Amino acid sequence: MRYSLAFKQSVLRKVLPPNEEPVQSVSKELGISENTIYLWLKKARNSTLEKDGEISPNRRGPKEKLRLLLEGMNVAEGKEGEWLRENGLHSEHLHQFEQEIRDIVLDKSEKQKETVRNLKQENKELKQELRRKEKALAEMAALLTLKKKASAIWGEKEDD
Repeated sequence: MRYSLAFKQSVLRKVLPPNEEPVQSVSKELGISENTIYLWLKKARNSTLEKDGEISPNRRGPKEKLRLLLEGMNVAEGKEGEWLRENGLHSEHLHQFEQEIRDIVLDKSEKQKETVRNLKQENKELKQELRRKEKALAEMAALLTLKKKASAIWGEKEDD
């Protein structure tokens, strides 16, 4: 899995002074292998962490896109450019992220409507089948009752 430069830096802030949390605890907390964190520490000391390759905006996941979009909306005026550069984005990316998230929500909404429609149809069919079976069962019960009464009145048929 690829991690953004900002995420790597936040992990390194935890394990470097002044926090100096143990690598093992940070590893368990974030679900990252210890070796990965040690590699990031080595690259940070060699000043090659920044050159490690930032994730392109199009390869980011929906959660990260939403986070960036919300974060970008709360950036103070005049600081937008700096914030965009820190996150490796252009202003067009925020508009693109917004549209992608809107499409995801609309698609999910349409899928839910389709699911509800299908479930209602299935429910209707099952109710019809249940009514049909109840009618057949009532008819069989009536026939059985009539047969018992007929045999009580006329007696059992005797074979000659």
